[in-house]
Amino acid sequence: MKAQLVNEVGEQRTFVVVLDPGEEAFGALTAFAAEQRIGSASLTAIGAFERATVGWFDLNTKSYRKIRVDEQCEVLSAIGDIALGDDGKPSLHVHAVLGLSDGTTRGGHLLEGTVRPTLEVTLVESPGHLRRRKRAGLGVALIDLDG
Repeated sequence: MKAQLVNEVGEQRTFVVVLDPGEEAFGALTAFAAEQRIGSASLTAIGAFERATVGWFDLNTKSYRKIRVDEQCEVLSAIGDIALGDDGKPSLHVHAVLGLSDGTTRGGHLLEGTVRPTLEVTLVESPGHLRRRKRAGLGVALIDLDG
């Protein structure tokens, strides 16, 4: 992974992060956010994965139904945010649309993705910190603006 701070105004930093082949995107971006002490941010990304797993959240079971993509795919769009979780650590939430070789797509909550050949991420930190709290009735952690 390579990262560069490309802009800083007050408490808002903008990073460009480029992941290398073989890196697992979700884990690498979570580690980067922790290393940079990012408690609130938005992100966008494009690139490609050699394989990935996205999820569809099933409200009835309160869990993600895994959708595996076991082939080279384009990251047509990935958008998300970072907030501090209940444990005080950065919590990443990313949705991705993946393009397959036949022109079809798979999409959902990004659970994991192995980069090949690159993933280019623009991460914009927000002043202040957001909190993500687990909602017992839903079984998922969501941003809590009252937190």
